[in-house]
Amino acid sequence: MGYGWGMLLFLVGLLIGAGAGVAGFRYWMDKRNKELQDQARNILHEARKEAETIKKEAILQAKDSLFQMKAEFERETKESRREFQNLEKRILQKEENLDRKSEALDRRDGSISKREKVMQQQEKEIAEKEREFQALLEDQRKKLESLSGMSSQEAKEMLISSMESDARRDAALLVKKIETEAREMADKKAKDIISLAIQRYSGDYVAEKTVSVVTLPNEEMKGRIIGREGRNIRAIEASTGVDLIIDDTPEAVILSGFNPVRREVARLSLERLISDGRIHPARIEEIVEKVSVEIDNTIRESGEQAAFDVGVHGIHPELIKLLGKLKYRTSYAQNVLQHSREVAFLCGLMAAELGLNEKQAKRAGLLHDIGKAVDHEVEGPHAGIGADLAKKYGENPVIVHAIAAHHEDVPAEDVLSVLVQAADALSGARPGARKELLETYVKRLEDLERIAGGFQGICKAYAIQAGRELRIIVESEMVTDADVVMLSRDIAKKIETELSYPGQIKVTVIRETRAVEYAK
Repeated sequence: MGYGWGMLLFLVGLLIGAGAGVAGFRYWMDKRNKELQDQARNILHEARKEAETIKKEAILQAKDSLFQMKAEFERETKESRREFQNLEKRILQKEENLDRKSEALDRRDGSISKREKVMQQQEKEIAEKEREFQALLEDQRKKLESLSGMSSQEAKEMLISSMESDARRDAALLVKKIETEAREMADKKAKDIISLAIQRYSGDYVAEKTVSVVTLPNEEMKGRIIGREGRNIRAIEASTGVDLIIDDTPEAVILSGFNPVRREVARLSLERLISDGRIHPARIEEIVEKVSVEIDNTIRESGEQAAFDVGVHGIHPELIKLLGKLKYRTSYAQNVLQHSREVAFLCGLMAAELGLNEKQAKRAGLLHDIGKAVDHEVEGPHAGIGADLAKKYGENPVIVHAIAAHHEDVPAEDVLSVLVQAADALSGARPGARKELLETYVKRLEDLERIAGGFQGICKAYAIQAGRELRIIVESEMVTDADVVMLSRDIAKKIETELSYPGQIKVTVIRETRAVEYAK
């Protein structure tokens, strides 16, 4: 029983404690909820205050932006209004100008209309007067035709023909007079022109034909060539007879001299001295002597080989030596020895075709330029010098005359002289002999014949002598003897104007009248 009451009291106490705990928990929860609500109200209050602040700032910024935009808009509006006003002013001014111009054009149009009416009236009057004039002129023409017995066209043709004939005759007489006077002054004038040309333009020929260049291994070699106090260069010049020019040209020495053989001796000697390295007066004299002997042998062998190639024998040894010297002589970039061979072959071919002495023709052709071997030592034309040499060494008088006449220094007296002239011209003017292209050569011949064919009255035209002569045959019915002079002159002038060619071109116009009758 006591145990039951105690348990009951325990349970009652337990229940009371539990209720008190529940009541305390509820009290704590209510207090906590109140605190949380207060915090929530504070946060909400702060959030509202911050939102109000942000709202106020946004409103202020919006107002500021709106104010700026309004100010910008007003400024742009003012500028646009100002531009529109200026544009409007310009448009108004242009309208005023256009109005003034329109008024001026209207006034001018009225004035032009009045002038047109006046001019139309004047044109009518002029046309009427012109008709009257033409009628009077026709009446006068008919009266003249009836009095003269020929039509106006016939009279015009007769007058033109008469004037043309008189003009041509006067022109032909004037040309003959001028040519006569020109021939009288030709010799003196030609000498003056040639001497002036030589004085003003001698550089290229001297530089190209009288100078040789020796290449040096280095610049120090120039000092060795000169030697102490110039003794080596003096020894070379004294031994060879050639001037040495040592200038600023890099690694090169120039040899100057008019004698091509001496210049070749000096060139070979200097090259050997340079390769040997021993350069002193005694060695220079020794080398020059050896090279001179070698060159003499080469010259003799070249002359003998040329005579053998052509098939000519019995030539004097001195002439053979002079012939070999032509190996070192050039004329317009053409080797004279090779040119002599060509002339010999051409002479032989033409002599064979004509039934003449072929060997004699070859001999004359081979020796025709022999004077060029010594023309730098002897005064006078090379043709005359060559003839004197050939005569001196016992050549046939026919050969001597052919050599003398191959440049028409003396008149040709036989066929052989003419053959040598023709062969010399062909060898010098053939394509490639003097650096002229075949196409240029053929085109020049075609152009010569074309120019001649462009004149009236030309029957045939031939470019002969390798383009050095243009021979023209005219129709005798269309061209008179007086016209021939003017025709040849006109063709020559046109050739000078249109073509470019070396030397000169001879224009020969041939007119002949043939009378043919048959005996029946």
